[in-house]
Amino acid sequence: MMTQSVRPGRFLRSMLAPLAVLALWLLAAAGARADTCTVTMTDIDFGQVSPIAARDYTAQGTLTVTCNWTLLLGQSALLLPAANVCVNLGTGSGGGTGDPRYMTNAGRRLGFNLYGDPSYTPAWLWGGAGSSIGAQPIAGTLVGLLGLGGVNQSVTIYGRIPASALSGVGTTGNADTVYINSFAGHGTLQYSFGAGKSCTAGSTVPFSFQARATVVNNCVIGTSNLTFGTGSPLSDMRTSAPLSVACTANSAYQLSLNGGTSGNPAARTMINVATGEKVNYRISATPDGPAWGDGTGGTSVYSGTGSGASQSVMMYGLVPKQKAPTPGDYRDTVTVLLTF
Repeated sequence: MMTQSVRPGRFLRSMLAPLAVLALWLLAAAGARADTCTVTMTDIDFGQVSPIAARDYTAQGTLTVTCNWTLLLGQSALLLPAANVCVNLGTGSGGGTGDPRYMTNAGRRLGFNLYGDPSYTPAWLWGGAGSSIGAQPIAGTLVGLLGLGGVNQSVTIYGRIPASALSGVGTTGNADTVYINSFAGHGTLQYSFGAGKSCTAGSTVPFSFQARATVVNNCVIGTSNLTFGTGSPLSDMRTSAPLSVACTANSAYQLSLNGGTSGNPAARTMINVATGEKVNYRISATPDGPAWGDGTGGTSVYSGTGSGASQSVMMYGLVPKQKAPTPGDYRDTVTVLLTF
């Protein structure tokens, strides 16, 4: 007996459907009759996803089709028990047209899609008969070794969340939030037996799996210097500068400022390192508003809610009228604490 095979788990392009082709070619010398085919698909889990990371997230799953034959004894003809299969996938529980598909949580949506190739191109979208975007099923023919009574084939499915889909995706409060698309009722295997037959000429069986991602509460901050320039504290000196904050949508955050060199956010000072002299100043979140600090000594903290995009938060500085010290360079270093 001789057998020949094509390496499993690879995708082959065709003129009609550039999708994954399931192929395992085995020869045998005996008779058989095809019975059933089944399909399983592992979940696609993207893990933790940060909406402000500005990058794609990818994940993989494994699709496995198994076809079994019932052996018939007493036949001498050389027969190749062939199963023609099409694995169809709809949009899933997230709705939409299918490009993109959506994972959802409490009415919020996170776009993604599933492909038969890591190029993540539209030609490799996993779909099925009647797809509104023209996506094709995973299709092919399994030919089994009679003595084994069956054959199975696995292929890799590639999931991708593009960076553009993360904009504005939020959490429930400040807690990490799981987004899910359930494909229960949206996946079917169609199969028939016999060389040259269409997969739609036989039976249809359902299968299910999930795609999921955990959207994390995340924030980043950027700072800039508060520069008063050249002047005299014999009259008020004012300036302003922005802080930039990017937090997951719907995530509450707070910005507090420590006391700097003085250790007291309600009585800030800049120091001339050469002479040790000091200049009093203050920082507030609004012009002439309460002193911005850490909530102690009558100071306030800044509170905001993330949008998923960068937000500008202004700092307003004031050197109030006071006795003029020796001319020179006066500085202070303030630490900004972002709490979310």
